[in-house]
Amino acid sequence: MESNMVGWFEIPVNDMERAKKFYESVFKISISIHELDGLVMGWFPSASGKTGAMGSLVQHSMYIPSDTMGPILYFSCKDLSHELGRVENSGGTIIQAKKQIGEGHGFMALIKDTEGNRIALHSQN
Repeated sequence: MESNMVGWFEIPVNDMERAKKFYESVFKISISIHELDGLVMGWFPSASGKTGAMGSLVQHSMYIPSDTMGPILYFSCKDLSHELGRVENSGGTIIQAKKQIGEGHGFMALIKDTEGNRIALHSQN
């Protein structure tokens, strides 16, 4: 394999501004909004030459948020406690508090964003 299998991800949203505010607040990042062929996209910042997939928030009638269906995206964090501590103040919900995955695999938590999507946080601490 030449690279990691996931090369891009898209998170469905109903309200781009609300979703943008949530993700910027939780992760302390800046999301840029772009309109492409009827899609409103909120691009996550990228780190050229670094590991991990790039992705976007996407608002379109074909994109439907869900907290029970579809894949779960894991966002890497230095210590997920920091991001987890900002979820509820940013309008999200904690579904699963921080817990150890298994020896050597770090920790995870499940949250629901302001659009109703289930996502996960992961860190080694």
